[in-house]
Amino acid sequence: MSNLTIREPMVFVDLETTGANFANDRIIEIGVVEVSAEGVSEWSCLVDPGRPVPAFITGLTGIDTAMVASAPRFEQLAATLLEKLRGRLFVAHNARFDYGFLKHEFKRLGIDFRATSLCTVKLSRKLFPGHHRHSLDTLVGRYDIVVADRHRALADARVLWELWQRWHEMMPADALWQAVDLITGRPELPPQIDPTVVDDLPEAPGAYALFGKEGELLLAKRSTNIRQQVFAHFSPAKRDTALVRDTFRIDWREAAGELGARLREIELTSAIRRPQDELCSWRLVLHGEGDFRPVLAFAGDTDFARTEDLFGLYQNRREAVHALRKLAEAHRLCHNQVGLGTGKEGEACVAYKQKTCRGACIGKEPVSLHSARLMAALAKYRIHTWPYPGPVALVERDEFGMREDYHVVDAWRYLGTAQDEASLRSILESRAAATTTVFDAEIYRIVGKYLRDGKAKVVPLTTA
Repeated sequence: MSNLTIREPMVFVDLETTGANFANDRIIEIGVVEVSAEGVSEWSCLVDPGRPVPAFITGLTGIDTAMVASAPRFEQLAATLLEKLRGRLFVAHNARFDYGFLKHEFKRLGIDFRATSLCTVKLSRKLFPGHHRHSLDTLVGRYDIVVADRHRALADARVLWELWQRWHEMMPADALWQAVDLITGRPELPPQIDPTVVDDLPEAPGAYALFGKEGELLLAKRSTNIRQQVFAHFSPAKRDTALVRDTFRIDWREAAGELGARLREIELTSAIRRPQDELCSWRLVLHGEGDFRPVLAFAGDTDFARTEDLFGLYQNRREAVHALRKLAEAHRLCHNQVGLGTGKEGEACVAYKQKTCRGACIGKEPVSLHSARLMAALAKYRIHTWPYPGPVALVERDEFGMREDYHVVDAWRYLGTAQDEASLRSILESRAAATTTVFDAEIYRIVGKYLRDGKAKVVPLTTA
């Protein structure tokens, strides 16, 4: 200990939990090794999660339901634990897991817990890039660390403290702390931005937005690592850019994966997104026997989610007419039959005179055959009606199993994302107001693609 450089107080932390999901699982054991210039101390405690411990977790840790039944609940330990953690460098292996779990537990109690966290997985990669594996078991074997009770919280926290000492012996203290600073480093934010945002930004997928002084949206993007990408905007090389000078607020939405990130981006940009009232589509209407013709339908007065025979999505009439004209030219359709011409019934249309129409306008081509060709030309642009009787949840999990999102969609309308039963019920209860909104083309395309590709598990929801 005397040879170590302790630049700041540190806590080496490990948790055992009922599972990996922040929203639904709970802590069953906490282990902390506190290190400062005054010395080293240890603290650990079993925690009653208020639910049975799964057999898999018992097999891994040796902790069963009976062992935690008489243990204190997290709220009983919160004050003691907070005293040990605050103002110290929070060190954990896969820190996103341990720090994230504790942050969620404190949040349930209304406590805003923040700390600078250091992930020893990242530190090991930074210090030894030649090694490809950095799991705790791998590092225990690599450095011949003796651990008596692997997968118990205090034992694993001791391993992290032992790793720190080994690395300190292997290299100069300055080199070790330089690597720590690179991992935990914070950008120098402009003075107009709340500095606490640095501690809150998650190392997780999702979407983020930068806002100006009057709340105007300056930038919105999806990201696989919100924290990393936001920090990149405020790097020293970009300090004098207009974006940095004009940003007064940062907002973000976490997500389990790509679908959630895209939906969250829509949430963040909803205030400035183009109104959908003029959104329109071509609807095939029977004009006479065997004679189908396209008529423009607008989302403002047509339920696109439940109306059959709609083709194409266009932001306005002009865009729709232009698209139909291009389709008519490509498939040699009659301008009069599709509503592009101004000629009278029985007269040759402009396209026929230009030899790009097969003559349906003058009886040269049967209208039934023209209708069949029109339907074939439109087929790939068909708007699919909502395939479920009511709302559904599209379930998405992150690659580590720590986050599970329920994206609630009804009639091609995104209603919100839930992570627990209570928020799911709240979304469903407020759905009546949400479903009066106009059909959104972007959400239709995003959700439709995920449904077609089978990328998300679909769970029908009842609204009773």
